[in-house]
Amino acid sequence: MDKTKQLSESLEDYLETILELQTLKTVARSKDIAEKLNIKRGSVTGMLKKLASNELIDYEPYGYVTLTAKGKKIATDIRNRHLVFKDFLVRILKIEEQTANDAACRMEHAMDKDTFKRFTDFIKFIDTCPRCGDDWLGAFASPKAMDDKKASECKACIENCLKSVK
Repeated sequence: MDKTKQLSESLEDYLETILELQTLKTVARSKDIAEKLNIKRGSVTGMLKKLASNELIDYEPYGYVTLTAKGKKIATDIRNRHLVFKDFLVRILKIEEQTANDAACRMEHAMDKDTFKRFTDFIKFIDTCPRCGDDWLGAFASPKAMDDKKASECKACIENCLKSVK
């Protein structure tokens, strides 16, 4: 597949689904893909042909579907983006799990590689910066607490944190 060609959201969802099914059952079948994606079985065939023509899957009509090495790499990247977004939404923003999962599914397709790298760097910063941590996240999780805070209190808190780091 030409690197300049972008996969559609739908094709990426197929790859991610095939990876999941392949992980659970060793191979995927059209029927399982249709069920997992909640679509008609007839719709699957055309998409599988597209993925096969891009050398992302091995597929024979009425046979099993498996990812090629190239397809597996793309599917793994998509799944990893999904997991990072879902974790951020649940753990940091305190979004309900199903809502976070649905949003992560949309987000995984939209962010380019460089922006995603900056996003993961930001998460690492949140997780490792001594000014962050559980207290900091807890304050964010309680909007009422933030409403009651004055800017001067936040500034004093930051100054105390910086003193403890030195």
